[in-house]
Amino acid sequence: MNDWLAVSEFSRLQFLPNPFLEPVPVQLYLKRDDELHPTVSGNKWRKLKYNLAEARRLGHQTLLTYGGAYSNHLYAVAAAGREFGFSTIGVIRGEDRRERDTPTLAFARAQGMQLHFVTRQQFRNLSDAVFQQDLRQRFGTYYDLPEGGTNALAVRGTAEIIPEILQQINSLPDYICCPVGTGGTLAGLEQSAPNGLKVLGFSSLKGFIPDLNRPQNVQTDYHFGGYAKTTPELLTFIRRFEQKTGVQIEQVYTAKMLYGIYDLARKNYFLPDSKVVAIHTGGLQGRSDKLDE
Repeated sequence: MNDWLAVSEFSRLQFLPNPFLEPVPVQLYLKRDDELHPTVSGNKWRKLKYNLAEARRLGHQTLLTYGGAYSNHLYAVAAAGREFGFSTIGVIRGEDRRERDTPTLAFARAQGMQLHFVTRQQFRNLSDAVFQQDLRQRFGTYYDLPEGGTNALAVRGTAEIIPEILQQINSLPDYICCPVGTGGTLAGLEQSAPNGLKVLGFSSLKGFIPDLNRPQNVQTDYHFGGYAKTTPELLTFIRRFEQKTGVQIEQVYTAKMLYGIYDLARKNYFLPDSKVVAIHTGGLQGRSDKLDE
């Protein structure tokens, strides 16, 4: 497991001059967590970092987790299991039909992940005791990773982002921005943000429900129809951004955040010349084929 923890090099902090469709009055930096690992990239690597160390410490040889047919988390767990010596099991939302054989699931199978398909009703009740007992009887002993990978150990991993940034930048940024799915990256950033640094999340989910147990600043107007949904406007934005910066992004998480930053800057949400650091959370395996047409 030391090999896994040794992957923890800092990701680059890249300044992007004039990256948007038109100039806006912010200084944008991109934290390149997409470069942390070839297949376990971005926030998925950070969320798994201490979970895999804990699984090894407890003597587990198998990881079991949950997700949909396009889940970045499933993709990352399958890849991490293959590379670091764990068997992996994916509990997949939706019956095993032809249209569910996505590139994500094909990759997971190729890494050796065993896929177990359940109905959507069963998936909505993952914590049900009978359902969990059935999984234990079927698969034996395993280390249980939640859907999306967010738990206390995952937050410990994402909390390391801001200390890295503060070592890489010459003055305190005004904002740290991240995409929001299950909220693990946002929680880690909020946990480690010093006074004076604002943390701003951008929900990729339609109908985002804030965690009332802690203060959150989440923009909910940039989901473009909901999780994994997109629009021609967002795809055009991605193409222009990639042409101007040379940085690949995907339409599920990072692009929605960057579009939100761009739109808020146009609306004078940020003070002029604010220093904004955006987290590239990886997930390029889910990048739409339409972007290369």
